[in-house]
Amino acid sequence: MIKPVKSLKQRNLRDRVMESLLVFSTILVMAPLLIIIGYVVVQGASAINADFFIHELGSPARAMQGRPTGLVHSILGTAVVDFLALIIAIPVGLGAGVMLSEYPDHKLNPMLRIINDTLNGMPAILKGLLAFALIVKPMGTFSGLAGGVALAFVMIPIIARSTESALMSIPWTIREAGLAIGLPRWRVVLSTVMPAAKTGLVTGFLIAFARAAGEAAPLLFTSFGNNYLPNHWTGMIMGPVDTLPQRLYSLAISPYKEWHAMGWAAGIVLLAFVITLFITARMLTKEKKY
Repeated sequence: MIKPVKSLKQRNLRDRVMESLLVFSTILVMAPLLIIIGYVVVQGASAINADFFIHELGSPARAMQGRPTGLVHSILGTAVVDFLALIIAIPVGLGAGVMLSEYPDHKLNPMLRIINDTLNGMPAILKGLLAFALIVKPMGTFSGLAGGVALAFVMIPIIARSTESALMSIPWTIREAGLAIGLPRWRVVLSTVMPAAKTGLVTGFLIAFARAAGEAAPLLFTSFGNNYLPNHWTGMIMGPVDTLPQRLYSLAISPYKEWHAMGWAAGIVLLAFVITLFITARMLTKEKKY
């Protein structure tokens, strides 16, 4: 027996109900983020001024004397450490993701997958200790380089997993087309598969960067911190350097209300830094319509 077709009115009602549920779910997802951003902006806006961007924090005595204090050294240090982490993590994570996706039968893949999953589940502070043992101890000093390596350990497993997922979403026929005209396997991956997965790859890079940009624990053992701006760029790479997550934590536990506001202002700058990078990356990778 054929069931009667539901009326158009019933179908429209069900469509509106489901659409309303989707909108409500979207609002629930966005609400915590908007609340956090709003609270940070309200708490830290009073500390955003010219001195914040052109002066160093200096010593507590300097602040007590009423001299201008700021976080220019933390802002520049964050840019240097995060950039070092990116240039280390992207090639390594990308290579691991390509290996897992394009060479699934390789004998190294089971071990690679276990290592990647273990590194992804490892607490960030342990990654900082690993960077301490590999970089700080041999060098004999804390440095921005060690901080970059620590954050790279945070980024690598995320980039590897997102790269694998992005490449696996590309139809196998694209690979076959490249192999059919005689291209070697590596050239097919670089010239056809990766460009086709560009959006997914960039998304993975951004997620990894956002995950690492807010980490303070690994940097306590590596970049250590510094109240002053080094005299030269090499000092930010080869010597102790301050970053916004570290400074935010230090200011938040300080006994001075003015420094609490500066900590919230550091959060504003860090948020702006991540959002700006997200927008820039999306604009650069946006598909052109002809």
